[in-house]
Amino acid sequence: MKQPLIILAGPTAVGKTSLSLRLAAAVNGEIVSADSMQVYRYMDIGSAKIREEERKGIPHHLIDILMPQESFDVTQFQSHVSHALKGIYSRGAIPILTGGTGFYIQAVLKDVDFTYAEEDRGYRAGLEAYASERGADALHELLRKADPVSASQIHPNNIKRTIRALEYFHQTGEPISVHNEREREKKPNYRYAYFVLNDRRDKLYEAIGRRVDQMMEEGLVEEVRQLRSMGCRRDMVSMQGLGYKELLAYLDGEYTLEEAVRLIKQNTRHFAKRQLTWFHREPDTVWIEKERFGYDEQAMLHYMLDVCRQKGILPAEGERHDG
Repeated sequence: MKQPLIILAGPTAVGKTSLSLRLAAAVNGEIVSADSMQVYRYMDIGSAKIREEERKGIPHHLIDILMPQESFDVTQFQSHVSHALKGIYSRGAIPILTGGTGFYIQAVLKDVDFTYAEEDRGYRAGLEAYASERGADALHELLRKADPVSASQIHPNNIKRTIRALEYFHQTGEPISVHNEREREKKPNYRYAYFVLNDRRDKLYEAIGRRVDQMMEEGLVEEVRQLRSMGCRRDMVSMQGLGYKELLAYLDGEYTLEEAVRLIKQNTRHFAKRQLTWFHREPDTVWIEKERFGYDEQAMLHYMLDVCRQKGILPAEGERHDG
C-alpha cells in the first residue's frame, strides 16, 4: 500500500503555519517545509520562518539546512524530502508537506524526473553571458522561439528557469514543456490529500501588507544588512527571495526605504497571484476557503480530517490508528 502524505499549500501570508500545527497535532504528523527560502540559515524574518518556541514540540524538516551562500534547487529539494520522509514513516508518523512552492510540491508528489538538469556548463555559461549582455527579455525571446508554451509559463525575469528550459531543448531537441506535461501525467506515489488554504483576494492582500510591516518592525533591514556583510549578493539564489532583493537594492542606494517596502508589498501580491494560478492548475486539490469556514481554524481542521478519512489516509472514526 502507498504511504500517506498530507499537503497543505496556499499563497503566502494566508495562514498555513498555524493550521499546519493544528493538523500535525491531530494526526501524529511531522511538518516538511516546501519553501525555497526557509532552507537557509540567518534568513528568519524575511522567510517568515517558524521559531523553535512556536513549533509546539512538532518536528519540522527542511528548515535551516543550508548557508545563504549555497544554491538550492528542486533536485536538492527532492533528495532532502526523500530522506526526511523515510525517517517520518519509520517513526509511524504522517508527513505534512507545507508551503507555497507548488513546483516543489509537484516534484515530490509525482516524483518528477529532473535528470535532464545536469548542466552543460559551456552552453549554460553562454546563455548567462547572453543574458548579462542583452538582458532577461532577450534571453526569454530565445525561449519563445524554441518553446512558446514554456515561455508563456516562465516569467521573463526568471533567468534561471529560462536557461534551464533552453538547456533542456539544446540537450534533447524536445521542448521542456512536453517533458513537464509527461511528468505531470504520472500517478502520485502516495495516498494523499492535497489541501489549498485560501482567502478572499482583498483579505489576502491586507494580510500581505501587515506581514511586510511586521517584518520591518522585527528588523528585516538589519537581517539583510547582516547577510550583506556575510558576502551575500543579489545574484545568489538565496537573495532572490522577496524582501531580500528589494532591501539589498535599498542598501545599495537604488531605492529609498519607503520605495523598497512598497515594492516588497507589490511583488509579494504578484507572487501570491502566481501561486494561486499554479494551485488552480493542479488536479485533485481540496480548497479550504477561509471565509466559508467563518475563519474558524477548528472547523477547517475537522473538515480536513474528514477528507483524510475518506481518502484512506486516516482510519475511520472509531477505528484504531496504528500510526
